[in-house]
Amino acid sequence: MRAYINLGPFQQTLSVYPKSGPETHKRSFQVSWFKLFPWLEYSKSLDAAFCFPCFLFNKPSGMGHYGQRAFTIDGFQNWKKVGGKSCAFLQHMGSECTSFHNVAQKSCDDLLNEAQDIRNVFETFTEEERKNNRLRLKATIYTVRLCAFQGIAYRGHDEGQDSINKGNFREILKALGDFNTELEELFRTAPKHALYTSPSIQKEILNLISTKVRKMICEEINVGKFCLLVDEARDQSNKEQMSIVLRFLNKDGFIMERFFGLVHVPNTTAKTLKNAIYSVLSRNNLDLKSIRGQGYDGASNMRGNFKGLQALISNDCPYAYYVHCFAHRLQLALVAASQGVVALQKFFTRLSFVINVVGASSKRTNQLRDAQAEEIAYKISIDELETGRGLNQIGTLQRAGDTRWSYLKSVSSLIKMFSPTCEVLLKIIKDRTGSIKGDADSTYEAITTFEFIFVLHLEKEIMEITDLLCQALQRQSQDICNALRLVASTKLLLQKMKDERWDGVLENQEQECSCFDTGIDVGKKSLGFFDRLQETRKKRERVKLFPYSVNWLLY
Repeated sequence: MRAYINLGPFQQTLSVYPKSGPETHKRSFQVSWFKLFPWLEYSKSLDAAFCFPCFLFNKPSGMGHYGQRAFTIDGFQNWKKVGGKSCAFLQHMGSECTSFHNVAQKSCDDLLNEAQDIRNVFETFTEEERKNNRLRLKATIYTVRLCAFQGIAYRGHDEGQDSINKGNFREILKALGDFNTELEELFRTAPKHALYTSPSIQKEILNLISTKVRKMICEEINVGKFCLLVDEARDQSNKEQMSIVLRFLNKDGFIMERFFGLVHVPNTTAKTLKNAIYSVLSRNNLDLKSIRGQGYDGASNMRGNFKGLQALISNDCPYAYYVHCFAHRLQLALVAASQGVVALQKFFTRLSFVINVVGASSKRTNQLRDAQAEEIAYKISIDELETGRGLNQIGTLQRAGDTRWSYLKSVSSLIKMFSPTCEVLLKIIKDRTGSIKGDADSTYEAITTFEFIFVLHLEKEIMEITDLLCQALQRQSQDICNALRLVASTKLLLQKMKDERWDGVLENQEQECSCFDTGIDVGKKSLGFFDRLQETRKKRERVKLFPYSVNWLLY
């Protein structure tokens, strides 16, 4: 640009300039204006005048009537407004030094002033100053990397000098300075332009780190084939974010899965997602024809055979075969099977109600933990529980969800804390009044029925089998052939449980129910679990639905 400025504005001198305007009084550009306004340029093809410095340092802001656009983009042609007190050229220049034209002119002058070149300024630094700048920058890079690795926020609510907590970034830098007096002195005496702690510097360093990581992943792929794993979700600011994971074989033949980026998308249509994926891959020099697989969920915009994301990518890459996530399919199948049986629907509804009532406040959560601690201490005292590191942890009831097959944790936690849960419900019934007392009473009656206890233990046994399959399908090294074998073996175990272990399941429930007395008069006196179980085994009326439920889970 310096060479272009040295050439100066293009001032074409013509014997006759084209005239424009009304037929009665046409006007044209005047060559004398070049001397009056040295910054002026003229285009014969457009018959328009332009401002040389404003054209070079054009900015999208400041579009006044005689401002930027007329003299940089469209061209000035209103010749009748040149001259006099209201001269358009004078108004464009402005009387203040902060006008757009004067700022652009100063930028031209500064660019021609080689003494202000950044290289010359840098060369005036002493070796000691360069060393100090590098040390400050090194500390900043280390802190940015640490915050990124730990996934913590950089900035605080108040980063002022008087703030007692300036946020993670500045507090970590301060901690480094507390153990290194030299570093603390460097940041205290550093000029404002060389602190390297501003948010823009943090973002720039973080962007360089992410670029370096993506470059390393591309080097791992090494122009080989790879698969796409894509999902989208809304973040805390309600923006739609798409995550991209690449799955490939490294040079040693091991399956690798690398998180490659998080991309903001305006919507979740298949075309938008495809364009965003192609943009990310192209920026990182990854060949789109090297895609050999696609792994998404079962949403229509992802798996659609004609207009879904997998169809759009398959049109460009015929070998990019789509596979619906096996773990996700298993979760959907289990949820659908459970919802297809009335007994299981009632059970999971009651289970959610129990968790809502017992965990509705911190007071009840504390009561549950206290009751659990007392139970654990009692069982340890009578040698019913083993002691050791990591054993007998005090927890809370786990809430279940359909999107992830977490019912096993919910069922297992209730079995583990059944007696403390009953104790909390009895305290609520005894001490409280109003609607919450009625909720606690109905919850207590629901969970102390034979049907609920039976399904609770039955579901635990079934889901322990399916959970092993779910965890195996989510392994990084899993392949489709082994996954099919795992599905077949799981179906075989469930079928075997139905055909051969049904009497064993009933006997286990008999033992469980007879041993449910843990200091609370619930198991044998109030409920009569053992007697009701014996009666059920004779009549076989209450368990007719349960083999049917196993059939549902099998298919």
